[in-house]
Amino acid sequence: MSSADRQQKPVQRSFVWRMWFVAAVLMLAVGGLVARAVHLQVFNTDFLHAQAAARHLRIATLSATRGVIKDRNGVPLAVSTPVDSVWVNPPQLLESADRIPALARVLKMDGGELTARLTRNVRKEFVYLRRHMNPAEAAAVDALQIPGVHLLREYRRYYPAGEVTGHLLGFTNIDDRGQEGLELAFNNWLQGVPGTKRVLRDRLGRVIEDVESIEPPRPGGDLVTSIDLRIQYFAYRALKAAVQQHQAASASAVVIDVTTGEVLADVNQPAYNPNDRSQIKPALFRNRAITDIIEPGSTFKPLIVAAALDSGRFNARSEVDTNSGFIRVGNKTIEDKHNLGRIDLATILAKSSNVGMVHLAMQLDKEVLWNTLSRFGTGRLTTSGFPGESAGVLAPYQSWRPIGQATLAYGYGLSMTPLQLAQAYAVLAAEGLYRPVSLVRIAQAPIARRVVSPQVARDVLSMLEQVVTREGTGLKAAVTGYRVAGKTGTARKLTASGYSGDRHTAVFAGVTPVDKPRFAIVVVVDDPRGGVYYGGDVAAPVFSTIATGALRIFAVPPDGIPPPEAPRPVTLAANRP
Repeated sequence: MSSADRQQKPVQRSFVWRMWFVAAVLMLAVGGLVARAVHLQVFNTDFLHAQAAARHLRIATLSATRGVIKDRNGVPLAVSTPVDSVWVNPPQLLESADRIPALARVLKMDGGELTARLTRNVRKEFVYLRRHMNPAEAAAVDALQIPGVHLLREYRRYYPAGEVTGHLLGFTNIDDRGQEGLELAFNNWLQGVPGTKRVLRDRLGRVIEDVESIEPPRPGGDLVTSIDLRIQYFAYRALKAAVQQHQAASASAVVIDVTTGEVLADVNQPAYNPNDRSQIKPALFRNRAITDIIEPGSTFKPLIVAAALDSGRFNARSEVDTNSGFIRVGNKTIEDKHNLGRIDLATILAKSSNVGMVHLAMQLDKEVLWNTLSRFGTGRLTTSGFPGESAGVLAPYQSWRPIGQATLAYGYGLSMTPLQLAQAYAVLAAEGLYRPVSLVRIAQAPIARRVVSPQVARDVLSMLEQVVTREGTGLKAAVTGYRVAGKTGTARKLTASGYSGDRHTAVFAGVTPVDKPRFAIVVVVDDPRGGVYYGGDVAAPVFSTIATGALRIFAVPPDGIPPPEAPRPVTLAANRP
């Protein structure tokens, strides 16, 4: 064996040992990996499942639909339509900062402003970028497929009638919660309960599979209002035309179904469209017919007459001496335009005699008068349940001074809402029965309570019918073919310096048809500046328009057309040759 062979053998042995060493190390490593895999896959599966779930399983919220608001005939007044909102996970989106400009262009946002917003919220995992997008915009965002950008299905409230029902329904906020009107009053009933589900998301956060339903969403309940949208439209158009014609500051109208107490129409001007968020301002969305109070002026006189008749000291044929045409109470002189002399109660109302009303009221006991007016609902909240409703003011009789009792007789020194005034006239129309008002459709008329006797109510209604004649002040409230009973009112507005001489509130309150009353309607026009301001000129024509539409819509038979004359017998002449 040569020396070269002897030197080569140790090298070969060293290489073999190194090879076996490396092989052993690799075998140990493979064995360790296999053992670890077996351990994880067989003996520690719960841990792996938990880790996978923590990274990919999420609990998603299922939005619930808000209930539909309908008119009494089932016509939708408020519905919720599905929309998409864009939200992002700021840390995840910032990892793809090069995609932010494309997202900003689709959202019509400034790229720098969007980046700054994400940076400010880098510690959050949920930030809204745009709420309630239209379908085309939402589809454009989804098409970008940017990590950390997601769409969330929500619902947006839509009001088909727009500003015609805006004051009554109110509106919801961006989260579909009621903020005003019936949306607020019945929010707990209308609002649904969101559901939840477990979903599997991919690395981009997109839902790739619904794993299980945890809690299904429960939609909100539907609300059927008492409103008849057809009458609401009639009242809206008539009121808007009157405000424009007379350059008034505002106006309100209320229509009540005498037989049930349901409110068939509630409109106000100026109006607002709840679909347009830019119009939602406190000065516009106030429902003046329910939340604002007025001094009713002469429209309050029928309630005083009813109290006088109910007291037993007067009857329908009683007369009051108004000679001299004025009366002094304390240091105040109350006068009529003309000296009407000795007149009956019907003439007092027809001619709207303040002097006659003061003579009448001053002969009544304070407590008796206050109790009767209170039973009519004066100074009390109605049962409408409308948010922000005003109760009005009827001072306790213990605090009445003579001048206070005198001015009360012709509608000053107290306040009430148009809704309260309409309800009071509905009591007279219902033969003295007080039925709670309702903004929700009811299946049957509620139990009524007696305010005055049926005869008193009929007598007052008969007197009010004379107001809507050529001898009265309310001729323009007449409705062709129907008998109308009502009262005009023209009240001076109270200002910081006292009662104004050139600013007024024009009012007409009435009932039709008189034979079988169905509707009690009140129209209030605030501060008309078009040259005329009397209730008989400004508010009475609006009453006539609304009443005409309501009578036709409800197919109420006419009661003002005289029956046809019996045919006269025809005598046949004898034939002559």
